[in-house]
Amino acid sequence: MIRRRRLLQLGLTAGLLPALPAQAATASPGTVTDLGPASVASPLGNGEFVGNVLYAGSRGLSPNVVGAYDLDADRVTAHFDIPTGIGVWAMCKVGTDVYAGTHSRSDLYKIDTLTGQVTKVGSYPDHFIWTMAASPDGKVYLGCSEPGRVWEYDPATGASRDLGQPAPGEAYVRSIQADATHVYCGIGANAHLIAIDRATGGKRDLLPAEVADRDWVSSMSISDTHIAGGMNSLAELLVLSKADPSAYKVVKATAPGEKYIVSVLVHDGSVYFAGRPTGTFYRYHLESGELEVIGVPYFEAATHRLLAHEGRIYGVQDNAVFVYDPATGSLEYRNLVQRGLRAAPEEPMSVHSDGGRVYVGGKSGADIHDLATGSVVRLGIPGEPKTMLTLAGTTYLGVYTQAALYSHVPGQQEATLLLRAGNQQDRPRDLAYDEHTGLIVMPSQPEPGHMNGALTLYSPGTGDRVTYRPVVERQTVYSVATRRGVAYLGTLTQEGLGLPPVTTTARLAAFSLTARRLLWQVEPVPGARSITGLVSTPHALYGITNTGVLFEYDLEAGAVTRTLKVSARGGDLALRGRTAFTGDLDAVYRIDLRRFTATTVVSGLGGQWFGGEPKLSLDPSGDHVFAIKGRNLVRITV
Repeated sequence: MIRRRRLLQLGLTAGLLPALPAQAATASPGTVTDLGPASVASPLGNGEFVGNVLYAGSRGLSPNVVGAYDLDADRVTAHFDIPTGIGVWAMCKVGTDVYAGTHSRSDLYKIDTLTGQVTKVGSYPDHFIWTMAASPDGKVYLGCSEPGRVWEYDPATGASRDLGQPAPGEAYVRSIQADATHVYCGIGANAHLIAIDRATGGKRDLLPAEVADRDWVSSMSISDTHIAGGMNSLAELLVLSKADPSAYKVVKATAPGEKYIVSVLVHDGSVYFAGRPTGTFYRYHLESGELEVIGVPYFEAATHRLLAHEGRIYGVQDNAVFVYDPATGSLEYRNLVQRGLRAAPEEPMSVHSDGGRVYVGGKSGADIHDLATGSVVRLGIPGEPKTMLTLAGTTYLGVYTQAALYSHVPGQQEATLLLRAGNQQDRPRDLAYDEHTGLIVMPSQPEPGHMNGALTLYSPGTGDRVTYRPVVERQTVYSVATRRGVAYLGTLTQEGLGLPPVTTTARLAAFSLTARRLLWQVEPVPGARSITGLVSTPHALYGITNTGVLFEYDLEAGAVTRTLKVSARGGDLALRGRTAFTGDLDAVYRIDLRRFTATTVVSGLGGQWFGGEPKLSLDPSGDHVFAIKGRNLVRITV
């Protein structure tokens, strides 16, 4: 098995990032030093075969690309730019034309593989095009989100038709397939499997009552006789007979800790499927009902698409594909970056300085920038580092999915998995350390469709860990600060994605790390959706909301004493003495907490943060903050 993390270090960074001199100690406040691309990656979202060429679509790059991997040449021979959207999650083909669907914005592109021409053929108002499929007569069906809607595109006429919401009130059409008579839609965040009659528009829910309480039908494949859908979050495969949907099987993935079925393929009398977080590849034999564990192509990697081609099964994973030969049982891993797939700056998700290095989190890992030499290496992690913290030379990373906590010591090629929060948690939102109790505190957001965020406590000294859920009822804890055995919490009204918020205002709360209970909670800023950053001093808490409003909460008085509009939107909040720093997408601000005034340190950044969530890291020296300008890492003297 190929060690992909080492390949990422070689393939993604060699020759891309020139060494830069260390920052001069005499730089004046507001000096911006460009440290090059913040995070260089080549994450894939989908793929499709035409002939002996696999067309693989990227996500998170600018522009995104579809790379043509020629199996005969064993290399990527061409790239096709997809100029809009932040990623290609959805692909299908009609004849020799490949269609790619983007998200944020949702556009549909046609790649003519004979001429190499790329044409935008459709634009849609929905946030994501998650999934696409072509019918036998050449129509293209798109499953979208917010709302969960289906569109039909006709290549013959160039017209798009709105087929409406298969399950009104549900936010996501997450998987889709089509045959001569029906369009099949996998729905979340509350699971449905809807069959739409292509002739009449009539709808029927095929999901058995036995699994009606599941979260998603998040992946799907069909044959002439069967429908197979992957369900979250119990890692179940649902197999139904087309002729009689009441004849069905629910197959549980067997790898310990498995939660998601991320891709499915019905082929040659079997259903192949891939799980997550383990990365295990399975085969279910339709005739015998036997479940076979084929292997783990790469530990914990997500398989975005399974495809059959000339007797073999291909799995699209991050920046690579695996190849399984049923005839021989061989399982091969092919790194596409090594074979010429374009690597480019992605939209970063997090930034953190330990004083000597800066970690920038992205898809499937983090780029580590050495501040002394300017060199950059890639730390591969099966997930997305959302937040980081350094203690005594060890950096801790909160990673999506599974609300995982990893540790990394500089110089090590791999990070170490310490825990997963469990409790249906998904996205770590912040990390803080409390010296009084010796605990790392990690708040997290629940999985899509689930209620109540959680608080995970981890002891680096003993390895003990515990998760509390709920902490603040019907909200997610988004930000945290600690002092003297108390964790102060700033919340987000959104629980799991796709679940409408039931509360209207973000809260500030205190949780005792010794008594392990909530002490109090208040709503500091009316109408605020989230408290994105939070810091503490001996006598007060300072938080910033999603609308960029800073507040001061006097701990002795138990009240908000001052507020100040600082920025266009809330981001991280960092503290040095009685000065705080924050940033939005365009600027970094210095806040005088005594006078309660804010000044702009630097503007014009145009930071392209993933999801539009601006981040910021204060160097331990207190002399610099790290942010991004465009997609480049910058050091700003403060």
